[in-house]
Amino acid sequence: MDKYCRAIELDKILNRLAQHCGCADSKDAALAIAPAYELRDAKRLLQLTVDANTLTNRYGTPSIGSVENCGAALKRAQVGARLSPRELLDVARVLRAIETIERWHDQLEGEPTSLEGLLSSVIALPTLYRGITTAILSEEEISDRASPELADIRRKIRQAGAKAREVLDKMVRSATYQKYLQENIITQRDGRFVVPVKIEYRGEVKGLVHDTSGSGSTVFIEPMAVVEANNEIRILQNKEQLEIDRILSELSAQVGGCADSIAGSYEAIVELDLYFAKSRLADEMRATIPVFNENGVVNLKKARHPLLDQKKVVPIDLRLGDGFDTLVVTGPNTGGKTVAIKTLGLLAMMAQCGLMLPVSDGSTLPVYEKLLVDIGDEQSIEQSLSTFSAHMTNIIRILAEANEDSLVLLDELGAGTDPVEGAALAVAIIEQLREQGARIVATTHYAEIKMYALNTDGVENACCEFDVATLRPTYRLLIGVPGRSNAFAISERLGLPEAVIENAKSHVSNENARFEDVVSQLEGTRQELERERKLAESQRVAAQRTSEEADRLRKNAENERERELERARVQARGIVEQVNAQAEKLLDELEELRKQKDSEDFKERIAQTKISFKADMRKLQDLADPVTRKNPENYVPQRPLKRGDTVRLISLNKEGILLSAPDGQGFVNVQAGIIKTKVHQSEVRLVDNKDKRVTLNNSSVNTRSVTSKAKREVKTEVDLRGMTVGEALMELDRYLDGAVLSGVTTVTIIHGKGTGALRAAVQEHLKKHRSVKRFRMGVYGEGESGVTVAELK
Repeated sequence: MDKYCRAIELDKILNRLAQHCGCADSKDAALAIAPAYELRDAKRLLQLTVDANTLTNRYGTPSIGSVENCGAALKRAQVGARLSPRELLDVARVLRAIETIERWHDQLEGEPTSLEGLLSSVIALPTLYRGITTAILSEEEISDRASPELADIRRKIRQAGAKAREVLDKMVRSATYQKYLQENIITQRDGRFVVPVKIEYRGEVKGLVHDTSGSGSTVFIEPMAVVEANNEIRILQNKEQLEIDRILSELSAQVGGCADSIAGSYEAIVELDLYFAKSRLADEMRATIPVFNENGVVNLKKARHPLLDQKKVVPIDLRLGDGFDTLVVTGPNTGGKTVAIKTLGLLAMMAQCGLMLPVSDGSTLPVYEKLLVDIGDEQSIEQSLSTFSAHMTNIIRILAEANEDSLVLLDELGAGTDPVEGAALAVAIIEQLREQGARIVATTHYAEIKMYALNTDGVENACCEFDVATLRPTYRLLIGVPGRSNAFAISERLGLPEAVIENAKSHVSNENARFEDVVSQLEGTRQELERERKLAESQRVAAQRTSEEADRLRKNAENERERELERARVQARGIVEQVNAQAEKLLDELEELRKQKDSEDFKERIAQTKISFKADMRKLQDLADPVTRKNPENYVPQRPLKRGDTVRLISLNKEGILLSAPDGQGFVNVQAGIIKTKVHQSEVRLVDNKDKRVTLNNSSVNTRSVTSKAKREVKTEVDLRGMTVGEALMELDRYLDGAVLSGVTTVTIIHGKGTGALRAAVQEHLKKHRSVKRFRMGVYGEGESGVTVAELK
C-alpha cells in the first residue's frame, strides 16, 4: 500500500475487512487489496460486492470453515507421492467447503449475478470427500471401514492378542510362577507381550528377555508359550501397515487425478469468501451502493467516517467538481476539518476497492487515477526536516505527480512558517495544482486563502461549524461559507479578561477585522436561511401530506361512487326481472279469466285478481322508491338520537356517525365513510359501542378483548429480509391485518437496501392496500432506505 492510502487509513479498513474473512488466504487477499484506477474495473469490483450483499441478505452467508491452502499436497499427489493422513484431511476440509458453496449456489434458482462465473467454477467431489472422511478418523488413526482387508487383519490381530493374553493370564495367576514375578501383570515391549520377572529368577522362566528395568531388579521376559502368538501378531501388524499404505496411496492417487479441479475450486472459494467479507463489512457499516460517474463530480450525502463510532459520528455532505474544482475548508482546531478531508479520500479509495460506502442513497463519485495526500506532521529528526520542510518535501512530490485525474488532499496548507509567506505560498500551490487539472481539497487557518476562495472562480469556501455558546464543534461541513477562527469568542467564554481581548483586537489589521465581520454577518444570514429552509421544508411536507390525503379521499369517493352505481344497476335489473315476472303472471291470469268468462264466479275472480294486482304493484313501487322510509318492526331507539351517535343505515347496511340531531320533520344527517346523506330517523338504528361484538371463527367475542389481545401480540415492525417477493407480500398482508386489528397506527417494514427490488414491490403493494393511509421512506436513525414506515387507517 502506498503512503498516500496509508495516510487516509485505508489499511485500517482493510484490516477490518480481513477480520470478516473465513480463511488465511482470503485474509491475505483482503490485506493486499489495491484500489482500481479504471472506471470499468471499479464498477466490476463494486458490482461483485453488491451482488454478494444482495444474495447473502436473501439466502444467508455460506460458511467455508477454517480451510487451509493444500496446494503443495495437491502437487505432490499429482506426481504420484503418497499423502499423509494430515494432508488428506486438509484436502477433505477443502472438499467440504466446496460442497457447502455448491449447495448454496443451487438454492439461487438461476438468479442472474456477477458471481455466477465464480460459483460455477466450484465443482464438488462428494465421492472423494466421503472416501477420505470414511477412511481417515484423525491424523494418527485409520478407520476399520477403510477396506475389508484392513478390517480382517485387525480382527486377526485382536484374536492373536487375546490368545497370547490368555496364556499369560494363566501364568500370572499360577502359584508356581507368582513367586518369580515382580508384579502380577502383563505388559508389552517392542509390541510383544511379556511378564516382569525378578532378576534372581530369570532362569526359572523360560523365554526371551526383551528389556530390563531401570534399577536392574526386573527383566521383561516373553515366555516361550506366547512366542508363536507374538510372531503372528508382528506379521499381521506388518500386513496392517502395508494395507494402510495402500489405502493412503489409493486416496492420494484419487486426489492427484482431481488436483486441478480442487485447486481451481479452492481459488474460487477464496475469492468468494473475500466478497462475502465485503458484504458483512457493508452490513456492519450500514453502507449503501455509490454510483460512479465519468464527469468528475463528487456528491456524498450524509457521509460517515467508517473508523469513527457510528453512534456518535456526525454525517456530512461533501461536494466537489460541480461548479468548483477546489474546496478550501476553514474553522477552529478540533472542528473536524482533517476528518472531513480524510472522509472524502477514504471513501473514494474504498469505492475503488469495491467496497460499499457509509453514505445515503444517491451518492456519486468519480474514479481517480491518483490520490495524493499531505496530512499530518511528517517532521524527521534523522533527516533534519522540520514540520514545514517535511510538508514542502511532500508537496513537491505531489506537484510532480498531479494531473487532471488526481484528487489532492492538503491539510493545514502553508502552516509551520511565517503566516504571510505561508499564505502566499499556499495560494501559489493551489493555483499550480489547478493548472495541472487536479481536484483539490485543502484545510487552512489563513484569512488570505479564504479571500482567495471568495474572489476566484472554481474555488469554493467551506467551514466546519462551531457553536460558540457551548464552545463545541458541531462537526457539520458547510459548503459556500468561510469559517472563523473564533479565537476571541472562545477566549472570552473561557474567562480571559475583556481588556486583554480588546487589546488583542486592536492589533488585528482593519482589513482582517472587516473580513471577520463580513464572515460573521454571513454566518448569521446562513443560520437564518437554514431556519427558514427547515420551516419551508416542514410546510412542504405538510402540504404534500394534505394533497395526498385529498387524492386518497377523491379516489375513495370515486370508488364508492362506482360501487353504488353497480349496486343500483343490480337492483334495477332485479326490479325489471320482477316486473317482467309480474307481467307474465298477469297475462296468464287474464288468459285464464278469458277462458272462464262464462262461469258463474267470473265477477268474483275478477275482483280478487284486481286486489292481488294492486298489492303486487305496491310492492314494486316500494322496491323502486329509494327514499321510501322502512320501519317494518316499528323500531324505537332506547334514547333520543343526538349528534355524535354511532348508527346503522338499514338501507345501506353500513355504520355511520350522526352529524346532527333530528330536525322538525325527523330527518338526520349521517356520515358513513366518505358518504354523507340525509335520511329519516326511522331508517337508522342506534349502535351501542359498549356491547359491540364481532365474530371470529364463527364465535362471538367482545371487541375489547380482541383488541387488547392483539395489542399484546402484534409488534410495530416486520422483517421481510431474506424472503422472495411473493413470500414477503404474503407475510406483509398477514402482519398488516394483525396490526389493524390491534389498533396499531404506525408500523415499520424492514426490507433491506440491496438492489431495491423488494423495497419497490413492498411500496407498490402498500399503495393498493385498503388499510394503509400513507407511507414514507425511513430517515437517518430509522434505517433510511432499508425500511418503509406506514401509517394505518
